[in-house]
Amino acid sequence: MEGYQPQGTAWDPDRSDICELLLTARPAQIRSIYYGSNACYLVLLEHPTAGQSFAVYKPARGEYPLWDFPAGSLYKREIATYRIDRSLGWGLVPATVAAQGRFGIGSLQTFIEEADESAIAVTQLRKMALLDWIVNNADRKPDHLLIGHHGRLWGIDHGLTFHAQPKLRTILWHFAGLPFEDAERAALERLEADFSSGACSDVTELLTPPETRALRRRVAALVQSEAFPDPQYKAIPYRW
Repeated sequence: MEGYQPQGTAWDPDRSDICELLLTARPAQIRSIYYGSNACYLVLLEHPTAGQSFAVYKPARGEYPLWDFPAGSLYKREIATYRIDRSLGWGLVPATVAAQGRFGIGSLQTFIEEADESAIAVTQLRKMALLDWIVNNADRKPDHLLIGHHGRLWGIDHGLTFHAQPKLRTILWHFAGLPFEDAERAALERLEADFSSGACSDVTELLTPPETRALRRRVAALVQSEAFPDPQYKAIPYRW
């Protein structure tokens, strides 16, 4: 059996059965996480063989109405971002599934324990910048980046993503114009091939047809350009 994270408050996010655990574990306790505009809950999960772990639950009914995103769709975008990251093979987004919780359907995400370590690899930031572009992330704040154990970079809070119109808002544009590394190029080409073969149907089923078309255009443009895009007026950076 794969182990826990060192502090014992969360399952190892790289467990091969992590999604299954999220789907089958019993919620033992739940409490509100009060920061943010949408309802968010910290859930203590219990599993008969894997023990206990925290997870983050965001119900659709707790989403604040927005004029530009369909009501009750933000939790689907959280899940879709995880699935895109999984297809890329980058491991930047904690496992996220659809779950029926106390307040109805929503997203349930693996809890990430932040570590004191501050050093992270530049390659991780490069991948996060590309992920933001691919999913058209309209809400990348510094607080949405976590540093886990061994300097592992994680991205959370991906509800405002995949809009059909350009809405990129990110802090990660130090790499604009730089050529892709071989591994980055290979991952992007693999993602484009997955869309062509239908292997990404688990992503597109969560989006509207215009959002899917825009997503595929962004991926195709990245593959053709072979370099980090220059966001110009399309990206509005947050201040640190």
